[in-house]
Amino acid sequence: MSCAVHARGLTHRYPGGHLALEGIDLHIGHGERVAVLGPNGAGKTTLMLHLNGLLTATAGALEVAGLEVCRRSLGELRARVGLVFQDPDDQLFMPTVHEDVAFGPLNMGLGRDEVAARVDEALAAVRMSDAADRAPHLLSQGQRRRVAIATVLAMDPMLLVLDEPSANLDPRARRELVGLLAEIDRTMLIVTHDLPFAAELCERSLILSAGRLVADAPTDEVLADDDLLAAHDLEMPAGIALDLITRRPRPGAEAAGLSLRAGG
Repeated sequence: MSCAVHARGLTHRYPGGHLALEGIDLHIGHGERVAVLGPNGAGKTTLMLHLNGLLTATAGALEVAGLEVCRRSLGELRARVGLVFQDPDDQLFMPTVHEDVAFGPLNMGLGRDEVAARVDEALAAVRMSDAADRAPHLLSQGQRRRVAIATVLAMDPMLLVLDEPSANLDPRARRELVGLLAEIDRTMLIVTHDLPFAAELCERSLILSAGRLVADAPTDEVLADDDLLAAHDLEMPAGIALDLITRRPRPGAEAAGLSLRAGG
């Protein structure tokens, strides 16, 4: 496969006429961690929903995980691309954590032993093994978000797409989430307003604004450009210096093999 994401002139207009994406050209290589930044209404979520075919382009072309995004590819595409939504309750609906994480692999038709192995592996990756028999609604917000990530990891996706993963988390839960994501060896797109979160995890950042891709550069370069950020209603939180934020390098293939199978 040549790339994880390749968009050429990607455009999306909603039925009411709103132009949410306009002429997006984008190439993301396997193994990259990329932050998608921008103000509310910029088109970030619209782009995310195109990546596994929940929305389809009005114009242009999109290839994700080696597949053209079109009706005939949707089944395979959704096995290769895992979306983690902002609200974990959108993904957790079974009586126990174990059953939630097993749901996807079971629907792939996998055998019982393989499903059990994937559930154990995914829960270990998000440090929630001890919660396997608990009811998701009894967990904290941070714990539910980690279980939601596990439900996607259990599908063994090539591309992991996370929508505002740090939203509504207390400092400890946010710190724990950064740590576990840093250890997962997957191609990642992280849609976020949390600029320090992007700086820690992502070596590259995009800025979407009014449906257009207005910046695509190393994260440190993007976040150091105060004029660029201000022009698109973004800013670093007061008192946080970019040069003091710890960077989390991607794990090597050998390290990833100790926890999750390398998928992309």
